[in-house]
Amino acid sequence: MVSLPEDAAVGPLAVLSRFRLDFHACLTARSDELSELADAVLCAEGPVRNLAGLSLVPGHRRGHGALYDAVNTGRIDIARLRRSLAGLPVPRAADGRLVLAVDVSNWLRPGAVTSPDRLFCHVYGRARGQAQMIPGWPYSVIAALEPGRTSWTAVLDAVRLGPGSDDIAVTAAQVRDVVTRLIAAGHWREGDPAILVIFDAGYDLTRLACLLADLPAQVLGRLRSDRVMQLPAPPRQPGTRGRSRKHGGELALADPATWPAPHVTTSTLTSRYGTAAATAWDRVHARLTHRAAWLDHDGPLPVIDGTLIRLQVDHLPGDRDPKPVWLWCPAAGVPPAGVDRLWQAFLRRSGPGAHLPAVQAGPWLDHPEDPRPASSGPVDVADHHLPHPAPPRPATDR
Repeated sequence: MVSLPEDAAVGPLAVLSRFRLDFHACLTARSDELSELADAVLCAEGPVRNLAGLSLVPGHRRGHGALYDAVNTGRIDIARLRRSLAGLPVPRAADGRLVLAVDVSNWLRPGAVTSPDRLFCHVYGRARGQAQMIPGWPYSVIAALEPGRTSWTAVLDAVRLGPGSDDIAVTAAQVRDVVTRLIAAGHWREGDPAILVIFDAGYDLTRLACLLADLPAQVLGRLRSDRVMQLPAPPRQPGTRGRSRKHGGELALADPATWPAPHVTTSTLTSRYGTAAATAWDRVHARLTHRAAWLDHDGPLPVIDGTLIRLQVDHLPGDRDPKPVWLWCPAAGVPPAGVDRLWQAFLRRSGPGAHLPAVQAGPWLDHPEDPRPASSGPVDVADHHLPHPAPPRPATDR
């Protein structure tokens, strides 16, 4: 294994040196060659297009035969690698809080017709209406977000989603494991602010908040613009008979007539997007029914109140009429400064650091999604064989 300079006893090089030793210890078979292969991937100039080319990288000292042998028969202790990643220095927000981002990243494999458990992965095009469904493997990835203007993220875990996976249950278990490892590594102690875990639209935030309620973690996620939320139930009047109400009036995100007076209103001047106006309502919750994931829930369905945030900016690059972003966090009584920290943390998860990168993520940002979750999930293509074009023939001299 190629070593770093021996005088790297302190600073970032010392952290890197220790991690490389830990990574080498995680390799339980063909460890030296797999370690050199990792160095070759990192040191290669430009994209890696084939394995044989990696054997020519200066950091790789063995031949291509050893490279293929390591890929075929090498082994990695994944549990130990995850503990090693959690033991590295983790970036924190300006207030000292750990901020984790969760999202699905697709490894597209359209030509691997014999690969097991492939799914149809939704891939956005460059314009509206140009999305595609391409066979591949979806991975749920958790990363710790860096503060400031940077595109670096500290990836802590990745789990592949299978054809029969309950995505929310898998994600909740993954978040639980990551938070547990961070606590064991000493990154969170009693009295520290709760770890903020950020999700994009498509996740059942209420269910995630329920599944993660016993952890020192706070959920924050984006809502579709066609959602209808519930306001808190009014106080019970003396002498009223019957069961107490659980829900108040409706708050339709797309209908301003249903919005009550906000509890918090803030305004922040940004350098590229003009004024960012945040409006927040306290004690807003989703109305649950005994369907889908809540079908087998024992007892009464929970009512999880939280803070609903509407973010509106003046303009975006190339768009003078941007749509608002709706966020929800299962925390009540959030002060104005906390509301600003929440929407700024969410927008940081989608881009390399500039304010409001998620707003410019694409024209699909507030496009209404299919309200039927069962029909919007990935489709198993393990038993399907898709036609593929024949490879081009080599050029001849004739």
